[in-house]
Amino acid sequence: MITDITQWILGLHGWAALAIVFAVPLAESSAFVGFVFPGEIAILLGGVLASQHRVPLPAVLAAAISGAILGDTIGYAVGRRWGRTLLHGTLGRIAGRKHLDRAERYLAQRGGKAVFFGRHTAALRVLIPGMAGMSRMPYRTFALYNILGGLVWAIWNTLLGYIAGAGWRHAAALASAIGLLILAVLLLAAGLVVAIKAVRRRTDRLRAPAPTEPAELPATTTSAVPTTVPTTAGGR
Repeated sequence: MITDITQWILGLHGWAALAIVFAVPLAESSAFVGFVFPGEIAILLGGVLASQHRVPLPAVLAAAISGAILGDTIGYAVGRRWGRTLLHGTLGRIAGRKHLDRAERYLAQRGGKAVFFGRHTAALRVLIPGMAGMSRMPYRTFALYNILGGLVWAIWNTLLGYIAGAGWRHAAALASAIGLLILAVLLLAAGLVVAIKAVRRRTDRLRAPAPTEPAELPATTTSAVPTTVPTTAGGR
């Protein structure tokens, strides 16, 4: 199925090609199309078409960037409004509990950075925007990392397709491998940070002085009060 779609896209030119480059990343996380056809393939093929002079390269870049940013923004809004319903419905069955749990852990560990780095892996790219909305991540935080991630992801995939040209299949495999490598490195780094913090907390607890009991006050002694008043010399 993916092969048929890619061949169809490679047969396009002009506005039709640009519409696909815009629409697939747009629908990837907003309508969860990424589970069927990854947005990076559409953008990469747009770069291939630009290398064949069927569409201008700047137009492909503009379509890819705007589609990626707008699509994740819609995904965030959908997650904020209907996230729990979707997770327990069709989306939960399509995505699978494993992918959902991984996306949720990654988002909890990395916060806004998960929006940026998660874009480079297909499964996370589809799920992270909606789960960011569902977790009530502040929109300003989401928007910042979404824009930065959309720019980097769209530009490098477009240029990869443009440079690869007819060898786009190898470029697509390379893009997927790079995305998985980035994810693995980030997860490893997050695990190391958590482990280091746990070791430091344990060390601090061991080094902390044990609480001391308050010192007992010495018992006070009372002197005997004389019962008679001494008389002065010569007195009677």
